[in-house]
This record gives sequence, C-alpha cells and structure tokens, in this order.
Amino acid sequence: MIYLTQSIHRNAQIYANQTATVCNGRTHTWSQFRDRISRAAGGLQSLGVKEGDRCAILSLNSDYYLEYYYLIPWSGACLVPLNIRWTAKENAYSLTDAGTKVLFVDDTFAPMVAALKAEGVELNHIIYIGEKTCPEDMISYESLIADHEPVEDSYRHNDDLAGIFYTGGTTGFPKGVMLTHTSLWTSAVSLIASMSIGASTKYLHAAPMFHLADNAMTQASVIAGASHYFIPAFTPEGVIKAISIHDITHTLLVPVMIQMVVDTLDKNPADMSSLQRLLYGASPISESVLVRAMAALPNTKFSQGYGQTELSPLATMLGEEYHTTNGPYAGKLKSAGRAIACVEIKIVDENNNRLGVNEIGEVAVKGPNAMVAYWNKPEETAKTLKDGWVHTGDAGYLDEDGFLFLVDRVKDMIVSGGENVYSTEVENALMKHPDIAQAVVIGIPHDKWGEQVHAEIILKEGSVATESEIKIHCQEYIANYKCPRSITFRSKPFPISGAGKLLKREVRKPYWEGTERGIS
Repeated sequence: MIYLTQSIHRNAQIYANQTATVCNGRTHTWSQFRDRISRAAGGLQSLGVKEGDRCAILSLNSDYYLEYYYLIPWSGACLVPLNIRWTAKENAYSLTDAGTKVLFVDDTFAPMVAALKAEGVELNHIIYIGEKTCPEDMISYESLIADHEPVEDSYRHNDDLAGIFYTGGTTGFPKGVMLTHTSLWTSAVSLIASMSIGASTKYLHAAPMFHLADNAMTQASVIAGASHYFIPAFTPEGVIKAISIHDITHTLLVPVMIQMVVDTLDKNPADMSSLQRLLYGASPISESVLVRAMAALPNTKFSQGYGQTELSPLATMLGEEYHTTNGPYAGKLKSAGRAIACVEIKIVDENNNRLGVNEIGEVAVKGPNAMVAYWNKPEETAKTLKDGWVHTGDAGYLDEDGFLFLVDRVKDMIVSGGENVYSTEVENALMKHPDIAQAVVIGIPHDKWGEQVHAEIILKEGSVATESEIKIHCQEYIANYKCPRSITFRSKPFPISGAGKLLKREVRKPYWEGTERGIS
C-alpha cells in the first residue's frame, strides 16, 4: 500500500527528535511534525471537511506549506496548490473549477481573498498561515492545531486522488491535473538514489513549493527523513545566505536561477562548500552557464530532471556523470537524460506508431507516475492520455543509449524562466483587446530566460493601439510572466497551410535560425 503520509509515521518513529523543519526561527522535530499535522487534520474535520474535499493553498514557501502537503491527505482531503504568479482571475477559475471548500493563505496572499470572492469564488473556510495577527474573517492555523486533539490518519492510498495540480491550458483555461498517491510517490522515490538523499540531507526549498518540481524533491526528502529549510521566494542572495548559514546540502533551481546565483557569487563570493547536490529542470541548461556554475560550485554535483505536471512531474533524469564538456559522456549534456525507474518512453509519429532510434516524433511516457485525467475535461484528457501513455507535446528522439533529445514542441507551449506558458492563453487575452484583429504568440530565444513570450499582431483597420497599451491590457487577464515581452505589428497575413491551418512553426522559424535547438 502506497500512501504519502507513510513517511511521516516512519520519521516520527525512527527520527523522532531529529529536525524536520527550520523556518523563521521555528524548529520542529519529526515527532512534533506528526503531532501538528494530526491536530490540524482534526481541526479541518471539525470544520466539516470530508473525504475527497478539495483544500487549496496560496502561499509563499514555509514550514506551514510542508505541513499542508501532509495534513490534507491525513485528514482525507485533496490537495490543490495554487500558482503564486497567477492573477486573481486565473486562481479564481481553478478554485471554482475544483469546487474548493477551504483555502490556506499567508500574509502575501491574504489581501487577494477579496478579489477571489469578487470573481465568484465561494469558500466555506479560510485558514490563515501568516506571521501576523489573524484577520477576523479567517481561522488561525496555529489555533486550529492548539484547539484540537490528534486524529487518526485517513490512510488514503494507491489510486486515491492525492491532489489536483493546475497547469496552463491549450484552450485558454487552466487544466487540473489529477494525481494519485502512487503517481506522486513514484517520482519521489526515483530521486532518492539519484540525488543521494538521506536522513542527514538538508534540503532548501528555494523554488516555489506549488511547483511539482519542488514537490517531487519535497516528497523524496520527507521519505528519506531529511531536514527542510525554507526561503519565502527565490532571490540569489537568499539562496546563498541560506546555504552558507545552514550548511544546506541539496536544493532545486531552474537554470535561470542558477545563472543568477553564479552572477551574484562573482560579485560577492560566499562559502557554498556544503552544497552537495543541485537538481535543475523546466528547461535545459546552456553549456556556458553550466561551466560557470561548476566552477563557482566545485563541490556540487548537478543533475537535470525533465517532465511535466501530467507526469508528477518526472520522466527522465540526466545524472551527474553526464554533466561534463569533456570525455566520452560530453555529448549527452544536450540531452534530457534517460527514463527514470518505473517509466517507459517511446517516440511516436502522428498516427501513434512507434518510431526507431534517432527518428524524431512526439515523446510519449507511460508509468505509475502518469496522471489519472484532467479534472472535468474529458476531451482534453483523451487528447493527452492514450492507452495509458501521456503524450507530452514535445518532439524529440531517443539515441542508441536511450537518451532523450528534445528538438521542438508539438504543443504551442513556451518555457520562460522555468514557467510554462501556453500560447493560446496569451492569444485569448490579446484578442479581448478591441483593436486587435489577429494575434499569434510564440516563444523566441532569450539568453537569460531560455524563451521570451513574443506576440505578432495584426490590428483592425484604422486602429492605433500601442505596444505598451497592449501589454497593460494583458495584465488584467493573465499573470505577468505570461504577458508578451515583445510585440511585432504585422501588415502581411499569417502563413497558412493548404487546409487553412495557421503555420505557427513558420512564424517562429526566423527567430530560431542559427540556434542550437528549436526549444529551450
């Protein structure tokens, strides 16, 4: 039987007095951690939360966030982590779509509650996990713990729904990815050996905790009995300080974060010798940044993870031995690695036929880490999940050693700074502007962010909308990181196929000519 809370029972039993969490001057042992989440779960049940009810969180990183990840399944409820970079409109859609009963918020996002309610969100209870005085219309999380006795674990397990994790949608609306206890556990255990995670590990939560990349490292570190340290949100200075002060051994960063840390260390050197392992993902790292990072962090071993939310999120890993520019393994650096344990990968053509070695097609992944479905979206589920295979929307090939090389995207998705941006979402926001006749959104190369969101626009006849006006318009509907960073106003029609289909690849082509890869 696989259940996420199993590690909490084990840690409280064999690591009872060892440090579980360190945050904002608070330190809790694993015994205290189990007691706190079992009491908080009792508090939720006293509020009427029943098995399968959705309980969301909108918060920066903290020890409370880690407790949320375990008290929710302990109570029998379902996780719904919300994107801290989304607008109130986007998160309101997710809350309403999931039928959320309870929302946990911190100081940063407590003011957004009014905007969520203005968008029609109906919540039974709001739990305050901030550091200040609890607002009158919310319930204090610490009081919830103090005022209730511990309750027994619900022991939800295996194929029971663990959480709904929202990602951008190809139709312009977020999609709720349904993940089970088994699927989340599979990604986590694959990381333990490859990242050498153990009870002596000190893991720093620097990437946002709503992200499944950090969730995988979270689950792996908890299973291993590691200690957890937190910074509220990424800054290079914050990461460097936390590693130096707490002797952090493991962390997760996206490539742009690594570059920012290295840039900061160049100006202000610091002791980073404790950092043993660094996992990065969301986009491949450039060779120049990797070389600089290895020089700046000589004691650190690098690994890359590739996947997506629909895979909980891990599909492949590129191990430390392949992070080199010399020797027999140097040619694998540009790959996304090989399939993790328990996972199978194939490359298929447009008719879903399996392709051979070095043949380019769509990447499909099968394993216990695969999603159940998209919440309330059977048509989109059918497009992505076929006979148990998750069709990723990425195009690539497998070499003779089973290494996956990505070359393009089948889906029109942009990865900027480690965040996924579906072009349809941006196009829908653009088309709400009264002066825009047509809009096409693509990703174009960017040295720092990997890809930059770029819009090609045809204005209505006689319209004079400006680039700055259009950018401001988009911010009303979508998160800032999704908004176009550059805009080209076109006078010529967009290229279309003989069947009348927009050839977005042709729009993108001029920007990528001469680059090493078609996607970052």
